[in-house]
Amino acid sequence: MLKRLVVFGDRGVDSEHKVISLTEIGTVGKHLQALGVGVEALGLRSVLDIPLVIWRLVRLIRSCQPDVVQTWMYHADMLGGIAARLAGNRSVIWGIRTTDVTAGGTAATTFVRWLCAKLSHIVPHTIVCAAEESRKAHIALGYDASRMVVVPNGFELSQLTATPAQRIELRRQCGLDRETVVVGYLGRFHPAKDQENFVRAAGLVSKQDDTTKFLMVGRNLDVDNKQLVRWIADTGCPDRFILLGERSDVPACLAAMDIFCISSRTEGFPNVVGEAMAMGLPCVVTDVGDAAMLVGNCGKVVPKEDSVALADGLMQMLAMSLEARLSMGEEAKARIRAEFSMERARERFEAIYQRVAGKAGS
Repeated sequence: MLKRLVVFGDRGVDSEHKVISLTEIGTVGKHLQALGVGVEALGLRSVLDIPLVIWRLVRLIRSCQPDVVQTWMYHADMLGGIAARLAGNRSVIWGIRTTDVTAGGTAATTFVRWLCAKLSHIVPHTIVCAAEESRKAHIALGYDASRMVVVPNGFELSQLTATPAQRIELRRQCGLDRETVVVGYLGRFHPAKDQENFVRAAGLVSKQDDTTKFLMVGRNLDVDNKQLVRWIADTGCPDRFILLGERSDVPACLAAMDIFCISSRTEGFPNVVGEAMAMGLPCVVTDVGDAAMLVGNCGKVVPKEDSVALADGLMQMLAMSLEARLSMGEEAKARIRAEFSMERARERFEAIYQRVAGKAGS
């Protein structure tokens, strides 16, 4: 999202970006450098490096004299915010990307988040959350509600396209004919994503519908994942599942689907749902994070960790006529284009930049 924002920002107002990584350049940093964006890495490896990193950040900020210092996630919020204020820059925008503050995380991250809650009343001018649920969760932790705004992620719609031929070819590779209805899932294998919920729901659907297939795409969603294979076997209909594992051709995979589903027990702003909607897919989602807000009236929303409810939502979608599902998919695509494109995200961020740079001294 940061990379997309920088790239799209160059298409708007006259602006210059400099990206500073607390640790290493990383893959995204290399991509940005290839696009001509200045990127520096500070080599932070342990808590012992913090004084030197803050000192280097202060020097960089003083030398750059930026109109806005925008930080991205907890550790950057804390260190970047402190460094900016020490450098005399009050135009600080923090970034919050997390929703479920109770799930996992190291003791160090928990401490940094606690400290950020205390500093939120004096360090940042504005705090940008990626999701409404993120805003609520962090207010509950003590973050300054008066400084918080929500800017949803934006989608690069030009990258979310596939041809009918790509759909046909991928379905052919999976042994699917043109008439088979495919319910798709896309995401890495992780407890937060609750793929067991999806598999159980698919098994319940299969007992009522003997034709629908279930396509699962993502890291470790393959036959080598013994736990996933065991869940599928327990449904009694393993032949209904197709596991593709991690793929680079995500738009083609989405194009091969007819209905999209997420089964997560926790989310922030679920990018994959927006990507599916941008590809014209009606969605069935669990009510986590901002999934319901994103889907709007263009899909079905069900309670989390309830396979019966998820199966019922899928059955309702499957009971719709082809024309009705296609119409819902077109409405979903239109919703993403109108409210969640990168252009809209850029406009929202630029409005914040103008406000922060203009009023930071007040």
